[in-house]
Amino acid sequence: MPMPHHFLARVSPFQPRALGACLLAGLLAAGAPAQAEEAAVKSRWVSDSLTTFVRSGPTDGYRIVGTLTSGQKVELLRTQGDYSQVRGENGDTVWIPNRDLQALPGQTERLPQLEQKVAELSAELEGINDTWKTRVQGMQEALDSRKKLIDESQAARAALDSELNQARSELREVQAQLGEEHQQVLMRYMIYGGGIAGAGLFVGLLLPALLRVRRKRNDQWI
Repeated sequence: MPMPHHFLARVSPFQPRALGACLLAGLLAAGAPAQAEEAAVKSRWVSDSLTTFVRSGPTDGYRIVGTLTSGQKVELLRTQGDYSQVRGENGDTVWIPNRDLQALPGQTERLPQLEQKVAELSAELEGINDTWKTRVQGMQEALDSRKKLIDESQAARAALDSELNQARSELREVQAQLGEEHQQVLMRYMIYGGGIAGAGLFVGLLLPALLRVRRKRNDQWI
């Protein structure tokens, strides 16, 4: 449904009350800048309905002078009872029921704002998503680098363990060889010692016997 921003009907020039309201609105509009700023703060929107009838005065007894379209922005001038006097974008002033005014823009005006907000949030979310993707990629690269270092450390440790086992095996072989050589040296010492002891024993037994034989021979000669 199109949403024109003008009144569908203007105030009749033959009604004094409506003319008085227009003059009052004109005086208010020609006031100080502070009053204009206050009037701008008092912006209102016609509630989201098909059409809203407006009157020439602040009660149901005044004549209907036109309609306002839903979502149309108006300026709140004053409130009296169940009606509020408002000025439309075309400058006309009318009275509208309070129930047909709202402090927030209508759906027609808010929809572009909401769409823009959704677009901004989507862009922000996309940026956050890209940032997290970059962070995750960086963390994955760091993790891969650390995993590579761990693999290299494990490989170096395995090589050192292999070298250590080989060194231990060689040490055991050297110790075994030293044990065998030690036993051979002991055997040589034992044989050498036994030979010396045997020779001493032989000399110790033979020498007295030779001395006795020699004495006997000397005795025979005498």
